[in-house]
Amino acid sequence: MTQKQISHPEGLPNCASGHRVRHIHDMRCTSAGGGHLVECCCRSTSKHSDAEAALRAWRRLNQPVRSARKTDQALPDNVLQLPLLATPREVRRVGG
Repeated sequence: MTQKQISHPEGLPNCASGHRVRHIHDMRCTSAGGGHLVECCCRSTSKHSDAEAALRAWRRLNQPVRSARKTDQALPDNVLQLPLLATPREVRRVGG
């Protein structure tokens, strides 16, 4: 068997969807398609020759989603909001 699952005592972070993750080491040489990869049922990293590189790729794939900026801030009365690609009649005053 050319593949084995590697267990980590500290555990691996779940994917963004919450699926359990496993670290696989394909023991074939790199030129034959071997290497380390981290996968769950919905995604996986590409194979890396180094286990740490595979784990870094997994963490990069599953970063927490950044929240959007709040747009509920009230603008002053002297600010005009110009819609993108608008005609002059579509200019409207914001906040009033």
